Amino acid sequence: MPADEQTTLSRRSPLPTTKILLSTLMLGATWLMLSPHTLHAEIYQYIDANGTISLTNVPTDLRYRRVPTQPNRLHPTLSERELGPMISRSSQQHQLHPALIRAVIKAESDFDPLAVSRAGAIGLMQLMPQTAVRLDVHDLYDPEDNIGGGTKYLRQLLDRFRGNLPLALAAYNAGEHVVDRYRGLPPIDETRQYVRKVIRYYRAFLMKDLASTGHVIASAQPASQSLHPASAPGAAE
Repeated sequence: MPADEQTTLSRRSPLPTTKILLSTLMLGATWLMLSPHTLHAEIYQYIDANGTISLTNVPTDLRYRRVPTQPNRLHPTLSERELGPMISRSSQQHQLHPALIRAVIKAESDFDPLAVSRAGAIGLMQLMPQTAVRLDVHDLYDPEDNIGGGTKYLRQLLDRFRGNLPLALAAYNAGEHVVDRYRGLPPIDETRQYVRKVIRYYRAFLMKDLASTGHVIASAQPASQSLHPASAPGAAE
């Protein structure tokens, strides 16, 4: 590929599954066509206001950010200790319990900052590019930027659904309009399993804090309210 050639991948929402898969295959094919020398070169990306991702190895605009490819580290998971200060800052800024943020990260990416889903969600809290634009996230692969955006989005969803954690988590997974359509927890197995999984992790992290410190870290949102799944039918474990 010429040095100044750019590859663009659209992530406009909503996209039919066939278009998402085709875009993913096209991007994969582009990477396979790159020479060994280019594969080891630095890659930069820019996400425009429409959620369109542009990739290049020769950035011509200051808005391009380097993508940390790390070819020799396939699963660069970060420890809870490394993420602790970032989670704490986002927790305080958006008034969410740090254990809840950790639980979402665990469920979404298992602490892998370079995780990319088949649908195109990126990073620790698996944000879609168009959602990241709305949340003013500039670098989806940057742990602090990603956590800040994901926490902000979760706060917005909790406010929208009046503090109902299961509904907010369902909206985080399936989309807020899907929750609106069903006026409750969507009858989607994947989404219901996701809600149960995050709440299970949330409880586990709260217990871990209790065991290690002798108390549960204080939060602006009471843990008892956040953990109560009965307010959304089908969310009970």
